[in-house]
Amino acid sequence: MDIRELLEEWNKSGAARLTAREYRVRLSVHDAARIAALAEMYPRKTEEQLITELLSAALDTLEVALPYEQGDRVIAEDELGDPIYEDVGPTPRFLALTRKHAVRLVREDDSAG
Repeated sequence: MDIRELLEEWNKSGAARLTAREYRVRLSVHDAARIAALAEMYPRKTEEQLITELLSAALDTLEVALPYEQGDRVIAEDELGDPIYEDVGPTPRFLALTRKHAVRLVREDDSAG
């Protein structure tokens, strides 16, 4: 989800599955003021919801920005028949670790609840 989609979502309501785990963060005064401003602009959202959704959008942006590094192995062909090479950069590792931790977090939540 990009920031524009996030702003559209804030004008509606929506919920994703949340973990039982909580994270404590300390914000700079400037960032805390921006969160407070957003909370005033979008009163149906708590500051915690805004932070959660902004973090999610930032992580989506980070994932897209991870550099592609072309490997030697062809994994597919595009619509013109040109080869598509595997990505040997950080993206595949990030995605695999994300899946691993998602499974662990779901298990922890299921066993706690």
